[in-house]
Amino acid sequence: MQKGVLTRESVLMAIEEYDRLGRDAFLDKYHFGPARDYVLVHDGREYDSKAVAGVSHRFEHGHALEPDEFSGGRAHAVAWLERIGFRVKSIRNPDWARDELVLACAITAKNGWKGLTATDPRVAELSELLQLLPIHPLASRNETFRNVNGVARKTVDIATHHPDYQGKPTKGGALDLAVLKAFLESPLEMAAAAELLRTGVLVGEFQDAGPIDDDVDEFDAPEGRLLFRRHVTRERNRGLRQRKIDSAVRQGRGLACEVCGFDFKAVYGDRGDGYIECHHVVPLHEAGEGRTKLSDLALICSNCHRMVHRRAPWPTPDELRTMMPGHRV
Repeated sequence: MQKGVLTRESVLMAIEEYDRLGRDAFLDKYHFGPARDYVLVHDGREYDSKAVAGVSHRFEHGHALEPDEFSGGRAHAVAWLERIGFRVKSIRNPDWARDELVLACAITAKNGWKGLTATDPRVAELSELLQLLPIHPLASRNETFRNVNGVARKTVDIATHHPDYQGKPTKGGALDLAVLKAFLESPLEMAAAAELLRTGVLVGEFQDAGPIDDDVDEFDAPEGRLLFRRHVTRERNRGLRQRKIDSAVRQGRGLACEVCGFDFKAVYGDRGDGYIECHHVVPLHEAGEGRTKLSDLALICSNCHRMVHRRAPWPTPDELRTMMPGHRV
């Protein structure tokens, strides 16, 4: 039996048994607990998606999956059901991402660090904007996703954790506090990042930006994930990178790393010939989305590139060089 190989017919047969037995008896028969994250929506009714997916295997392969044989999340049950055309929705909304918190913090700051109400037009505008952000998949959202009540509540969470607030703070997550701290320490920088996010969403700049590699660890971009992704996408622009390389070669500077001097060709021979990574020296929250000049770019090795992006604030190549042991002024 191959997990996840289902047909619409097998799923409909599991749904029919669910309806006939009733929810409690169906879950008890196949040893499943109630759904905690996702439900299958069919003909106006909601079903425990993991249980239905597991039992569907019985009608397709002769044996139902046990609950501990697979997950009910997007990697297994949700993906299997969506792949054959069923709708799955989230029971609870995803946690707020950094980009969303940057935007919420920005309107709270403009309101004098006081929380906003659900009837405030600024809250309605931000609610619409957050629903356009390409961060959370549609299946992970329910009907209350970033509605005006949720957005207003988040501004209150932020406001009540401001150092000047005298009352008892409301519930807020660690990321809420981190973004608030960033705004307090760098108000102009964070306000600029929020404006870039807002503009980028409205003009659709983030829809086609490629994902960040899974192995980019510990990133702490001051702009948030979407602008960081956009920044990395621009750095990977092959035409721009090649023009920078051609310029360096014409000037006789070679392709050694501008930070540590590492030369891929010198170490790896022909395999390393012509290889170097390209880095935008000025982060997007400072440079905006204007045209990139070759002078905005630096040619650096993979290790130094990782060290630049490891955490904010991002050092320039010259600043990173001064951090290296044994550096001589």
